[in-house]
Amino acid sequence: VQLQASGGGTVQAGGSLRLSCTASERTFNTFAMGWFRQSPGKEREFLAALGWSSGSRYYAERAKGRFTISRNNAAITVYLQADRLIPEDTAIYYCVAYSGNYNYKTGPFHAWGQGTLVTVSS
Repeated sequence: VQLQASGGGTVQAGGSLRLSCTASERTFNTFAMGWFRQSPGKEREFLAALGWSSGSRYYAERAKGRFTISRNNAAITVYLQADRLIPEDTAIYYCVAYSGNYNYKTGPFHAWGQGTLVTVSS
């Protein structure tokens, strides 16, 4: 499966964005999905993950309360709603499909999206 991320852009602090990640095929519906981000000069970090049936959600501590992951299997798309954004949220955001018996932080990963840039201005 290939993943196409979109929805990034420039937003003022306090604003919101909804990122989307659309898969290339319906086998997407069998994968757990997640979002990571990488800020300039920092390592890539886990934000959120969601099971194939939306029954299980996991969030990094820094993501709780401001980020919400969801999916629409009919649209083969996973979303990341980002609210009350702060400049420290400026990063490239990546979606990921997990493989098999995964750890939501370390994988294994079946596929990565190409990333979408979010810039939060103060």
